[in-house]
Amino acid sequence: QVQLVESGGGLVQAGGSLRLSCAASGRTFSRYTMGWFRQTPGKERELVASFTRSSRTYYADSVKGRFTISRDNAKNMAYLQMNSLKPDDTAVYYCAATLNPAPNPQEYEYWGQGTQVIVSS
Repeated sequence: QVQLVESGGGLVQAGGSLRLSCAASGRTFSRYTMGWFRQTPGKERELVASFTRSSRTYYADSVKGRFTISRDNAKNMAYLQMNSLKPDDTAVYYCAATLNPAPNPQEYEYWGQGTQVIVSS
């Protein structure tokens, strides 16, 4: 299994940028698909970006062109660079992982505790 810890959230003005980081435990990080989800009160979690072990990426339409997912397998780290932030991006952001090489959003097995992002107007 893998343990995940997110960091980098905070308060930012609309139009600004944040980079979220996800630190993973274990020695097989490179075999996991990594994903970033977000959740607002009263809504289910939304997959915003993913990065598979074969370097395929996915982005939700709402963040395409603004967010970039990346990973550093040598450091067991995943990142989400968020640019041109909008108030609608306000959410708790979660790092998630699965050994499924082509997972559906429901198939992520491991989760961090979340980091809050607030975008003010």
